[in-house]
Amino acid sequence: MQAQTQVKGLKELGIEPSEVFHNLSYDEIFEHEKNNGETVLSSNGTMMVDTGIFTGRSPKDKYFVDEPSSNKNIWWSHINFKASEAVFEELYQKCVNYLSGKKLYVFDGYAGANPETRIGLRVVSEKAWQHHFCTNMFLRPSKEELANLLPEFTIINACGVKNEKYKEHGLNSEVFVIFNLAKKLCIIGGTEYGGEMKKGIFSVMNYKLPLQGIVSMHCSANIGNKDGDTALFFGLSGTGKTTLSTDPNRKLIGDDEHGWDDNGIFNIEGGCYAKVINLDPKTEPEIFEAIKRDALLENVVFDEKTKVVDYTSAAKTENTRVSYPIYHIKNIQVPSKGGHPKVIIFLTYDAFGVLPPVSRLSIEQAMYHFLSGYTAKVAGTERGVKEPTATFSACFGAAFMTLHPTVYAQLLGEKMRKHNVRAYMMNTGLVGGAYGTGKRMNLPSTRKIIDEIMNGNIDKAEFIKHPIFQVEYPKTVEGVDSSILDPREAWTDKAAYDESSKKLAGMFIENFKKYVEGSKDFDFTAFGPQI
Repeated sequence: MQAQTQVKGLKELGIEPSEVFHNLSYDEIFEHEKNNGETVLSSNGTMMVDTGIFTGRSPKDKYFVDEPSSNKNIWWSHINFKASEAVFEELYQKCVNYLSGKKLYVFDGYAGANPETRIGLRVVSEKAWQHHFCTNMFLRPSKEELANLLPEFTIINACGVKNEKYKEHGLNSEVFVIFNLAKKLCIIGGTEYGGEMKKGIFSVMNYKLPLQGIVSMHCSANIGNKDGDTALFFGLSGTGKTTLSTDPNRKLIGDDEHGWDDNGIFNIEGGCYAKVINLDPKTEPEIFEAIKRDALLENVVFDEKTKVVDYTSAAKTENTRVSYPIYHIKNIQVPSKGGHPKVIIFLTYDAFGVLPPVSRLSIEQAMYHFLSGYTAKVAGTERGVKEPTATFSACFGAAFMTLHPTVYAQLLGEKMRKHNVRAYMMNTGLVGGAYGTGKRMNLPSTRKIIDEIMNGNIDKAEFIKHPIFQVEYPKTVEGVDSSILDPREAWTDKAAYDESSKKLAGMFIENFKKYVEGSKDFDFTAFGPQI
């Protein structure tokens, strides 16, 4: 593609590049990455990029402009920080001045597989590999669609800009990711990490969709090859959303971000973003085979001579990743939509090793655990996290929730009741002991449990009620070692299990208090742990 000196809409943003490349093909992106010296080609033809010192998101550097059109809706919290309109304008000018006169890349596409509710989006960047990332992750328009596409939200990625005045501005660091919902803009500076763009658009959709009565969800989704039964998998990064939704017996709808409207489930994205640390072709063949030309590996370690990737190495980060267009997975649903789900599974990485590998939940228990969002932050996903740390993340994705968690919970609960959805919680974390002594739940057993959930056989088993957490877990699951299904029996030291169980229950109870203070509308405490 020949360089242009302008793309419609850039001048209105105040950006006047020396040359600009608009929605490049993969082959063109390949040449730009190579000629710019931004990437290294792996032994199997996949491009590899080093994202610099930031190999994960910077959640403490994410802000929303405090402005009249949105400030009454936004969940102001330790998740969504405030920035003034004046600070935004100053940094916005710094970004556009920095980008003007440079060679730039512009990606125009969509978020949302439903034409009725999707948004047109634009990402302006100076790195060809960031253009590559957006081409992988967002919905790619046809030539006809591109000709008529009007961006409804724009990300300006000026990753080379640092905010030296952050203390004066009352911000956290030189890094900034600031959303101005009134102006439909986001500016990024100080970090190259691609996930900021992906989760930035997700944050926007998490604002827009619920206000239209549509549930936006941090989950993966797939659909049965034969029965057409849709299933959702909620969970934070590292809990298994991508791995477990990529199933040879079920068609993948999407691996991370979805909406649920009156017609069913739809993917928000056009690609997948999988962790590749310790990736094993025997246990995750679909993801391994998706890593080929047009995919983009991030922060992996490789042999300098042969360019063979060492997926076992965390020398740069635990958060090694690959992005690829969804069609790199052979068994996908086209278009990326499904009917109303029959099953919802909450995935948690239990760093305490207390929760059963699988539990059956009532609707009320599902609401309790959805609002609690217990899991562990997995090493490398965020800056400063070096080992799994127990945490609570509302909606299994609080970091991306722009509105108050109860907004999403209310919409989800209504949908689950209306469509008679079965709910389960699965511990993909530790069994037989806490962090340091317990072992991570093995993937084949987890997959077998999911199979038994999908075919309904699990509900034929005898269930036991946990004395503290109140959830029910099966005594047996076909093809799974029964000794791990009872979490207490899996521990050698029963007294230590009891102590850890009460400790974790206390954390649940303390965390949930914020949902019942001043209102009883979301008081699901009777369906949570009891000490």
